Amino acid sequence: MTMEAQPQVARGNYAAPDSGVFGLALRTGVLSLITLGIYRFWAKTRLRRYFWANTRLGPDGFEYTGTGLEKFLGFLVAVVVLAVYLAVVQLVLFQFGLYFVFQPRTQAEILMQLAVIYASLFALAPLLFFAQYRSRRYKLARTRFRGIRFGMEKAAGGYVLRGIGLLIATILTAGLLWPLMTYKLEAWMTNRSWYGDTRFAQGGKWTAMYGPYKHVLIGLAVLIGGGGIAAFSGAGSLVPLIIVVGYLWLLVGYFSYYVQGFAYLTRNKQLGGDITFQANPKTSTVLGRVILGYLFIAIVAGVVFAIVAAVFGGLVRAMILEGGEASLSALTAVGIVAAIGYLGFLTLLGAMIMAFITEPIIRHIVGTTALVNVPALDAIRQRVTDKGADAEGFADALDWGGAI
Repeated sequence: MTMEAQPQVARGNYAAPDSGVFGLALRTGVLSLITLGIYRFWAKTRLRRYFWANTRLGPDGFEYTGTGLEKFLGFLVAVVVLAVYLAVVQLVLFQFGLYFVFQPRTQAEILMQLAVIYASLFALAPLLFFAQYRSRRYKLARTRFRGIRFGMEKAAGGYVLRGIGLLIATILTAGLLWPLMTYKLEAWMTNRSWYGDTRFAQGGKWTAMYGPYKHVLIGLAVLIGGGGIAAFSGAGSLVPLIIVVGYLWLLVGYFSYYVQGFAYLTRNKQLGGDITFQANPKTSTVLGRVILGYLFIAIVAGVVFAIVAAVFGGLVRAMILEGGEASLSALTAVGIVAAIGYLGFLTLLGAMIMAFITEPIIRHIVGTTALVNVPALDAIRQRVTDKGADAEGFADALDWGGAI
């Protein structure tokens, strides 16, 4: 009796039912609201476990082992460090004679206010890159596939330095070197990532990223070049139309770059030199999910908001007609209920976005991804636990890099 050979290709499959995440997102959102946001760390953990458990390559699924307590404690530490860091930045700016002017009255004060704002924002750049790297390291350290852990090396400092240098180069070239920044930063993280005792490697060339980037460049050319030519040629009436076309093209270009850039980088990744990947997501599908999803949510939100506004409006008018002290107390109570209702409405919107936009996009991307050379996975062995992988504290504090 012979054993059946393993298939060479393990295709991705997202096994959850359509919009199955809605109930979970709504329940965890309500709990986050009741606990004034504290439960959101546990909420994100529960959502990740759901997404991970329903993501499969062939017959094998993923497992997420992170905890909400890890994320909460990491967030507290990060907030303290962030407060001290920003205080030091403000002291340094003050030493150079720069301070924030709340009500600028002269040109010099306006320039000083702008200088402080931009300097403070740029000072956050190191923490943003740090958060991005540590967030992925944490997620990899808490992810298992076939019972084997992923992992990532301690190299956040190098990532931060390269990120700052590439960001400056991208800004100075008006975005022309964005593909270089995308490729180099992804290669830095990929080349330091492991599955068990086997290392990932990022192949390909950064110049190939200009293929996915071309629509961004076209959008910029239409927006800047077309608008300038129309303005100077006397066809000023066409400028608004050109600006609209440019922005729309730029938006489509961003989605194309996001989707096809991911596909190119994934297709050029290797695991151990003999395991490769396939990725063929469609920009039209992702963009369509976003447009139709937000359109549906906008319609539902508009109907719900109109009904609630009519009910509350009627109550307020009735109380005003009654007048008196009791009416004032009732108005206060209505105001409190309205505020709670507004937060609940935002929670509902978040759950709808998760169900009608985020999950369908995940389903499409997973379904168009595959792993090639499945038998080679059998030779991979377990790795040691990455004890230094923190719980994305900075990513949560800065709301950067800590997405699902």
